[in-house]
Amino acid sequence: MNIIEAMKERRSVRTFDGKGISADQKAALEHSIAGAGSPFGGSVTIRLKQFDLKSGYRPGTYGMIRGAELFFLLAFGPDEASALSAGFRFEQVVLEAWHAGLGTCWIAGTFKGSDFQHGESWPTGEELKVVCPVGIAAAPTLTEKIARFAVGSKNRKPFDSLFFSGDFSTPVSPDDTFHEALEMMRLAPSSTNSQPWRALVTGSTVHFYYAPKSSISVLDTGIGIRHFYDTEQFHSHAGIFARLTSAPTPPDNWKYLTSYTRR
Repeated sequence: MNIIEAMKERRSVRTFDGKGISADQKAALEHSIAGAGSPFGGSVTIRLKQFDLKSGYRPGTYGMIRGAELFFLLAFGPDEASALSAGFRFEQVVLEAWHAGLGTCWIAGTFKGSDFQHGESWPTGEELKVVCPVGIAAAPTLTEKIARFAVGSKNRKPFDSLFFSGDFSTPVSPDDTFHEALEMMRLAPSSTNSQPWRALVTGSTVHFYYAPKSSISVLDTGIGIRHFYDTEQFHSHAGIFARLTSAPTPPDNWKYLTSYTRR
């Protein structure tokens, strides 16, 4: 499975087999955490936390997660750069886990913080904002099926409503050199499937924006930009990110984040 296939096939998993993973798989996850980088700066910490399910203890995820004993913990600072980097870095880890045959599920609000905070401390300014179970997927429960249906996990906004070329009213053409990377961005996961990311193509540059939907819309957009960037990397396109002072002014409700220029 290559990265494009992983982005297309990956789904959220809420029901796990409860048997844990091998030492080699866990080492691979730790390695992916260490290797996850971001060009956006900020303060981000990613950890793995093990729970002993045999003791009868279950970390509090309000019934949404079953059979998971291993969780990623994602903490980051209060600033925009940290939120953008958190989404960008952690989605790399999530995709590598899926590539290794392991399921995951981003959880940003429906978890009991004290269960995951016990014994943990974070760099100054960082707070635990996301937890994510990881393990071998089991057959989904009825609750999981209902949750996926309620969120509309398989549904995505039309491409032409998200990505534009030259101005904010002309959709990106299917023949555009950035079309596939933007389509992979469209397929990225987001909180309650909100899909806040937007983009404008001007020549060899893509300007990224977000339409605020929640307190984690910047993090969600970081996830989408990860998909865009990984597609560029897959096709051996080199480019750089930079926050431009001259980026095109977006519609009133959009917020500018960064631009990517292909070299």
